[in-house]
Amino acid sequence: MIDTILEMLTTRGGNLIDRLSGPLNFRLFIMPLVVSTLAFRAHMKDVKMGNPTFLGAFLLDKRERRRLLVSGLKDFGRVFIFACVLDTIYQLMVLHTFYVGELLLVATTCAIVPYFLVRGPVLRLAGRLFKKQKSQG
Repeated sequence: MIDTILEMLTTRGGNLIDRLSGPLNFRLFIMPLVVSTLAFRAHMKDVKMGNPTFLGAFLLDKRERRRLLVSGLKDFGRVFIFACVLDTIYQLMVLHTFYVGELLLVATTCAIVPYFLVRGPVLRLAGRLFKKQKSQG
């Protein structure tokens, strides 16, 4: 039983690592960049409209949660679907099989994680640093 689980984890881990140098590997770098750009644009729109920061409002303000969720889904939804399509193509071309778990892990890592990191803490930190430089300058 344990041997089977270890073999499965080793195989899946190897499959994930192989994606870094295999066909279509550009998607692992391009998609987070695109999603980060979308998150930056959404953040700047929030700043101009006077809306609270994304992550803080999402976690703390129930009224804002729905608006932010819809906004986030619009921003990274298409990229997430594109990530799913590309990983499906990769799996069928290279692995000659399909693993839903791997697909979801790769698509989430490429689309959702960068969006929340950039639109949340990264831009908040950048805003603070910018304010500091502006007040010192």
